[in-house]
Amino acid sequence: MQRGLSNFNGRTVLITGASAGVGAACARQFAALGAKLALVARGEEALTQIADELGQLTDVLPVQADVGELAACDQVLEQVAGKFGQVDVLINNAGLHHRGEVVARDAVQLANMVDVNLRTPIYLTTRVLPDMQKARCGAVVMVGSLAGRAPLQGAATYGGTKAGLRSFALALGDEVREQGIAVGVVSPGPIDTGFIMNEIDAVEDIVYSQPMSTADEVAENIIRVAKGERDEIAMPWFSGKLTTMSYLAPLLRRKLRPALYAMGRRNKEKYRKR
Repeated sequence: MQRGLSNFNGRTVLITGASAGVGAACARQFAALGAKLALVARGEEALTQIADELGQLTDVLPVQADVGELAACDQVLEQVAGKFGQVDVLINNAGLHHRGEVVARDAVQLANMVDVNLRTPIYLTTRVLPDMQKARCGAVVMVGSLAGRAPLQGAATYGGTKAGLRSFALALGDEVREQGIAVGVVSPGPIDTGFIMNEIDAVEDIVYSQPMSTADEVAENIIRVAKGERDEIAMPWFSGKLTTMSYLAPLLRRKLRPALYAMGRRNKEKYRKR
């Protein structure tokens, strides 16, 4: 049975974290494919800008909300239902990362990361899934991370949430595989956006040891998963293989770590000089 959507024209796409980076890139690409957009973000100014830009191409509903709060998620879904009806594609992109080792972070900060990165995607997915089941089509795509495929010190909680998100997506994908619904995850390494470039000193050096992807490249793969072409895409390709190897061979991962940190420090200096 065909899973996902081969044609997004006239379909409603809900994107969290939609005002910048990967979320904005997804919005632009889905708009170019004729989708109607429900764009959710915390920042009003950036959200208004992307909504005004894409409103010239398609119907856009901007919703300012903090999706870390379940009540806010309910309000988002209520507004989307009032404007467009059901959600055909859900892109769980919003993410929160308080960087540093666990002992350096406040417990509330870590709990907030779990809320935004894991609890909210599960909640939103569960809320929109019944309509997709009735329609026998739809797609849910999680924006994961290579940090969710292999342990990464300095990002224990963030990586843990992304690992949980990946596991949820792949298991749910199997549950609804015969119902015409595509559920999957795109797990990128470093992305050339403000998410890591605006906090370059706080980001673990090892992150920059891997090739940088663009937001547009990640968005292209998100669309591939929404079409049902793949359940998971780890990118860049070699970095995905490296995370698999480091997960299966923890001793090798620890031995490689100093060299990867050194490479990352060199690359970080190059990025600072751009």
